[in-house]
Amino acid sequence: MAQTISQIQDRFRKIDKTDSEALRAFADSLKGDQRESVIKTAARAEAAAARLAAERDRLEKMRFYERECARKGYTLICGIDEAGRGPLAGPVVAGAVILPEECEILGINDSKKLSHKRREELFDEIMDKAVSVGVGIVGPRRIDEINILQADYEAMCEAIGKLSVMPQVLLNDAVTIPQVRIEQKNIIHGDAKSISIASASIIAKVTRDRLMAEYDSLFPEYGFARHKGYGTADHYEAIKKYGPCAIHRKSFLRNLSEH
Repeated sequence: MAQTISQIQDRFRKIDKTDSEALRAFADSLKGDQRESVIKTAARAEAAAARLAAERDRLEKMRFYERECARKGYTLICGIDEAGRGPLAGPVVAGAVILPEECEILGINDSKKLSHKRREELFDEIMDKAVSVGVGIVGPRRIDEINILQADYEAMCEAIGKLSVMPQVLLNDAVTIPQVRIEQKNIIHGDAKSISIASASIIAKVTRDRLMAEYDSLFPEYGFARHKGYGTADHYEAIKKYGPCAIHRKSFLRNLSEH
């Protein structure tokens, strides 16, 4: 007896959407059924399988540097990235992430290319699957003291120091950290080219965004939850109206009169 449309759609809902073989087998099982809604459901399954294949192909390309390191015998490969280099307020945050070999996290990408919701989901998955995660935070007063580049380096060193295992090689997003003696590879636009750096970018971005949301509750007049401390027009207006607060980077506000 042929399954009802409701039964077929229920079967589709229950399929593991990360199992390409199951998706294709499901679509194949519907061949010959000429009911319009069944044809559409089969097409959805085939499209899901195709998207999954494309995503896995994209992720394979993002493993290029990790595989290059693995061929040299490295097993503890750490991605490093930061968030918050450009804002007028708040800390700079660095993430350090060591993923297990062949770790699959679907959707991993440069944090700037992801929605807030997707970053939050991926943050939890990275924390769950990573061998180790470290986070470094350098606040605005320290940024003013040593400049943002040195603060970046300091946050990255702190993140590495908080890892539970010492990495054998670092994959960095467009920087070489002078204070670190571990072998490093500087990758331009690394957060879009390496799964390890992309993971670190998500950890850093989500951590910093959460901190800025907390600061918003302390200093609600500035709108930190909305712009995360970046120099938006409404942020500049708030600074002009209320003056800088405790988390503003004074060294970043020297040219405020130009805005």
